[in-house]
Amino acid sequence: MDTRMDRRDRSTIQTAALVFGVVFLLVGVAGFIPGITTDYDRLSNFDGEGALLLGIFGINWLESVVHLLYGAAGLASASSPAASRTYFLFGGAVYILLWIYGLVVDLDSSANFIGINVAANWLHFALGAVMVGIGLVLGREMTTTRTRPA
Repeated sequence: MDTRMDRRDRSTIQTAALVFGVVFLLVGVAGFIPGITTDYDRLSNFDGEGALLLGIFGINWLESVVHLLYGAAGLASASSPAASRTYFLFGGAVYILLWIYGLVVDLDSSANFIGINVAANWLHFALGAVMVGIGLVLGREMTTTRTRPA
């Protein structure tokens, strides 16, 4: 018996979780590649801006590992619509909280333990808003599908 999910059986939110998972994995790996990540010697900074992913977004190795975990979570959550919805709502909320954290801490201090800069902080806001939006909008698709009469 073939237990693999056929692409036609995957909902839109599951496909989105799969895509986000792959992108987060790629970003996580890219954070450890010199050249893609500039100022590589600052990848271990836990007190202010770290290295720069694509020369723009402040990161350190901790944040790159978190990107890898977000990627793995996205791939795992693609197994069901409910898990995908939770991935987007919870993951997006975490990014919004991280954005708020980045607004209130001094980015040049030891409170900035993930090495973010202003560009990374606003990217966290955008990711959070998009992820929550996907969870809410595509998550409705699940509930309308369940309530339709057979």
